[in-house]
Amino acid sequence: MAKENNPNPNKFKVSPWLIYTAILLIFLFISFITNGSSLNEPGQLTSSKFNDYLEKGQIEKVIVYNKTEAEVFLNAAAMKDAVHKKVSKDVFDRPNKGPHYTFDIGNDQIFQNKLEKAVAEGKLKDFNFLPKNNWSDILISLLPIIIIIAVWIFIMRKMSGGGAGGGGQIFNIGKSKAKLFDEKTDIKTTFKDVAGLEGAKEEIQEIVEFLKNPEKYTNLGGKIPKGALLVGPPGTGKTLLAKAVAGEAQVPFFSLSGSDFVEMFVGVGASRVRDLFKQAKEKSPAIIFIDEIDAVGRARGKSNMSGGNDERENTLNQLLTEMDGFGTNSNVIVLAATNRADVLDKALMRAGRFDRQIFVDLPDIRERAEIFKVHLAPLKKIEGLDTEFLAKQTPGFSGADIANVCNEAALIAARNNKTAVDKQDFLDAVDRIVGGLEKKNKIVTPDEKKAIAIHEAGHATVSWMLEHAAPLIKVTIVPRGQSLGAAWYLPEERLIVRPDQMLDEMCATMGGRAAEKVTFNRISTGALSDLEKVTKQARAMVTIYGLNDKIGNVTYYDSTGQSEYNFSKPYSEETARVIDEEISLLIESQYQRAIQILEENKDKLDQLANILIEKEVIFKDDLEAIFGKRTFDKNLEEVVS
Repeated sequence: MAKENNPNPNKFKVSPWLIYTAILLIFLFISFITNGSSLNEPGQLTSSKFNDYLEKGQIEKVIVYNKTEAEVFLNAAAMKDAVHKKVSKDVFDRPNKGPHYTFDIGNDQIFQNKLEKAVAEGKLKDFNFLPKNNWSDILISLLPIIIIIAVWIFIMRKMSGGGAGGGGQIFNIGKSKAKLFDEKTDIKTTFKDVAGLEGAKEEIQEIVEFLKNPEKYTNLGGKIPKGALLVGPPGTGKTLLAKAVAGEAQVPFFSLSGSDFVEMFVGVGASRVRDLFKQAKEKSPAIIFIDEIDAVGRARGKSNMSGGNDERENTLNQLLTEMDGFGTNSNVIVLAATNRADVLDKALMRAGRFDRQIFVDLPDIRERAEIFKVHLAPLKKIEGLDTEFLAKQTPGFSGADIANVCNEAALIAARNNKTAVDKQDFLDAVDRIVGGLEKKNKIVTPDEKKAIAIHEAGHATVSWMLEHAAPLIKVTIVPRGQSLGAAWYLPEERLIVRPDQMLDEMCATMGGRAAEKVTFNRISTGALSDLEKVTKQARAMVTIYGLNDKIGNVTYYDSTGQSEYNFSKPYSEETARVIDEEISLLIESQYQRAIQILEENKDKLDQLANILIEKEVIFKDDLEAIFGKRTFDKNLEEVVS
């Protein structure tokens, strides 16, 4: 767990709950005093009863305050009388030392004569007239105001970041909120804990060498890099890699998010940037890690909005100044992570600030197997679990997704009262993550069930007949998540995609709607996700990848991401009409192609749909029994059991 930078580690820290308890007790104390409900509340007397008790010799002492209020103390004999039972004991059932009664006197001179006469007759031991001090009343009246001021000061200290800087006052709100990980106690992550990412680890290894042995490079005239930017999709391990760098280098590690700089007060972000770099220089060599740097590093001047945007730009300007301002040999390296490098300001990306941009990509099949080994280590699993098989079943999964698969598999095994996690639990976990939770109790009419079966059988049939379509794993008509049925494929991990491969995928996607048309001669709304997918693919072919003959070798893709700020399209109205026509033509041509394939195999389509209605789930073996083996699979490894 991270510890914040505390200049006085042995300083006594007051718990907030202790303060709340003290405030509550003070309010209760005030309530007791102001309501007259003290622990030993004296009884009230009338003048006639006082005279009666005085005549009987039951009063030992009388004290008169300010000539108006008298306090009466009973003697030991009177305490045994049943009349005084209520005032003889205190709340703890101990003898009450008094005063036992109070009452207001009239004429003080007459009352004094009465007391003197009682003393002379031996009925009263002593009396006294004293002035009453009103300081207690003043204190009671001021105490609520004092408590309110104290609570206000406490709240303001908490709002300003607690014990940051010089005591956490409101004036210290500009102090950095970065968490300092101590290299001796806190940082345990090393490169051994980071599976996969071999290319990124190799690049970033030099940064560790710079921090461990800077003289090796500076003696030759080289300069230590000021920063490295980790770029990649979410969940690929950018933050973990940065922690591993700090763990390997054994240096202080300041960690914070880009949003920690931004505050509701103007100028706070820039002040926190200055304080962060000041702390890092004091502890150099050190690493500053800014996660999600796009929160403050977004390109300047791209929005007409003012207000909060100006504060973000001021913070970015200060960050640029600090990264360019501190000395090249200060041994402070800035690591930053983002999955939106396209929106970052060009000044932030230039050499001299972030000298290196390290792309952390999704893991390939070999790296996924390594990641599985890391996350499988704490699980109770069966002997001989094939991690290579699990890696093949999870194409496109990030490291975070694989961790989620392992956790879901353990939960599924526990739900089924198993003593160890087996292969089927992992397959179920992948289905759960990709497709959603099974809804076996969802009410589906027989007609709807047949339509869903025909739709999914259409996907399976068309994909089986096409060379470049992804190999099928299983098909189900059990509702999952928001879908009424699903088909699982194992897509080939390609680095480049050709037009015939994209067209085959589009045709297989349209197989569901085409099957409904061939079988029922009518279509339904069940193909919404399919239409969305093929429309995106067709639009990408035409407008991004330049794979359309009519549009030509032109792309309207903006890799900088700045086009999202523009309200106009980068092409004319005539070109827009041609793009729409070509997209529609691509989709319709693959739809007609799917219909033709299904009409040629209508009997097999119906046979597959009937098996699907009966079993609800079918696998690759069922398709091989109907269609025979795919001739395209001769170079593919078997990936299903």
